[in-house]
Amino acid sequence: MPEGDTVWQTAKRLRIALVGQVLTRFDLRVPQFATVDLRGRSVLEVLPRGKHLLTRFDGGLTLHSHLRMDGAWRVFPAQERWRGGPSHQIRAILGNASHTAVGYRLPVLELVRTCDEETAVGPLGPDLLGPDWDTGVALTRLLADPARPLGEALLDQRNLAGIGNVYTSELAFLAGVTPWLPVGELPDGVPGRLLRTAHRLLMANRETFDRRTTGPRAGPRTRLYVYGRAGLPCLRCGTPLRKAGEDDARNERISYWCPGCQSGPIPREG
Repeated sequence: MPEGDTVWQTAKRLRIALVGQVLTRFDLRVPQFATVDLRGRSVLEVLPRGKHLLTRFDGGLTLHSHLRMDGAWRVFPAQERWRGGPSHQIRAILGNASHTAVGYRLPVLELVRTCDEETAVGPLGPDLLGPDWDTGVALTRLLADPARPLGEALLDQRNLAGIGNVYTSELAFLAGVTPWLPVGELPDGVPGRLLRTAHRLLMANRETFDRRTTGPRAGPRTRLYVYGRAGLPCLRCGTPLRKAGEDDARNERISYWCPGCQSGPIPREG
């Protein structure tokens, strides 16, 4: 389930493989752009923007992609067999003399003029892993609707960019409240502290595939406080953790929480 740190890592891999290289293969397997051929152009940059990826080419064009729930970019040596999924799931192929980047199950894939990138990512809030990160701006947007549940406000990329289901559950736990508590009811000082924690966690995890919120000394089964641990004892109080929502593309707002450590409303069962 890609979040801001995963997208940052993906951009780094694509950057190493593609930037400064001339395209020898270019294939977008979506009807609108199926006939576009950018072979012979160079890749100038690959930038993450929240959960979005912007791959810039010379000539003023940008490939905008988004991973959503299960999309992925895989990078292979030019002569190596691709191993990211069946061929019918491939949506994009960018190749040069040394590497091939293959995009699987990409739900968003569009070619835009580089000068028009803002049409794709302009509405996003400050990027937790970007140079535009601004805690004050993010805080103002987060609190703009006091009645909105915390989880929804964190997942809204217009407030701040880069948070997904994993970090939403973990941040609510670290704040000691449930994801359904209205943001206007958060105790004084908690919203700002929560955003600073979000920034710290994503920065700490951007260079590793072993995402952790519990600290570097935690074991492999306790890398996260609550996410993915329904029914297991809370690492702090021992209370069995709970889960709400379905972990699939129909309901992205899956949440995990500890009834002992987190105060606030919870969903009704049944």
